[in-house]
Amino acid sequence: MAHEETKPIRFGILGCAEIARKVSRAITLSPNSTLYAIGSRSLEKATKYAASNNFPSHTKIYGSYDAVLDDPDVDAVYVPLPTSLHLHWAVLAAQKKKHLLLEKPVALNVGELDKILEACESNGLQYMDATMWMHHPRTEKMFQFISDPNLFGSLQSVHATFSYPTSPYFLANDIRVKPDLDSLGTLGDTGWYCIRAILWAANYELPKTAKALHKPKYNEAGVLLSCEASLTWEDNKVATFFCSFLADMSMDITAIGAKGSLRVHDYVIPNEENEALFRTSSNSYFLELSAGWNPKPSEVVVKNDIPQEALMVKEFAHLVGGIKYGNSKVENKWAIISRKTQVVIDAVKASIDNGLQPVPIEY
Repeated sequence: MAHEETKPIRFGILGCAEIARKVSRAITLSPNSTLYAIGSRSLEKATKYAASNNFPSHTKIYGSYDAVLDDPDVDAVYVPLPTSLHLHWAVLAAQKKKHLLLEKPVALNVGELDKILEACESNGLQYMDATMWMHHPRTEKMFQFISDPNLFGSLQSVHATFSYPTSPYFLANDIRVKPDLDSLGTLGDTGWYCIRAILWAANYELPKTAKALHKPKYNEAGVLLSCEASLTWEDNKVATFFCSFLADMSMDITAIGAKGSLRVHDYVIPNEENEALFRTSSNSYFLELSAGWNPKPSEVVVKNDIPQEALMVKEFAHLVGGIKYGNSKVENKWAIISRKTQVVIDAVKASIDNGLQPVPIEY
């Protein structure tokens, strides 16, 4: 019987989004996948996109999304379309028996996501959202630290940020600020990462309440450009996050435990492609006259041989290969994590829409 490592998983891409340039490169760099097909709404656009992004010569180029889904040799699809199109195309991909790597935000609300997940589940298909930093080896190292009862202790607080400055052109034209394409705005784009980071630090224990912290900033079309919120748990853990298209580049996680703390300044996209670092402190106290720390914080550097997005593709293709060529079952943890992230986004949006009132979170 063929093994998944000997037969690369054949990927199709729906659309010519900017983020697909990065993921198409990742599919090529991953050892167990191949960039098999791309489809756009026009053959001309797909052809130009493939040429300008150095797609392999064997990549099939189609003038429609349907053509990619109708190709019987496509094993899996990566969907980087605007969020408002995810429900239609993700469900259709599942109906066509294609495993699904879905760009975030994965849906406009949890009701839409449930339909996508149900389509994948009923067809025995692997689902994963494209939150790349989850697959960096640094992430596992950081989790080992915050899971250590002696070095970190019980989680007390998390603060996460993801912001980046945008141009006037972006604010006028990008799909992320268009109400008919990505109506969640910065909450869906950068807020997704913040909420995922908080849930990750809490070992995916859902908070009980979400509350927006101040009046958010919108564009003229009513799409969120900047917002901040707090999350609380029954055991008094607390988290806050800030996401924005209007602030300096920031990708921070600060997680504070009873005995230690974790700080990382580039969790979404590491400062360097082949290594990443984080800082920890454990059981520290003041030196004499409060003149310093003892012990001092530590810096941990983690190297990786291929970029985090290629590691994501590699993990996804491994899961797909196990289903296609072996006896493996679908790995459900990615669907669960995705749904929890969406549930919190929905609650934060509800708090914003309800005049900053606290909103209970229900899975």
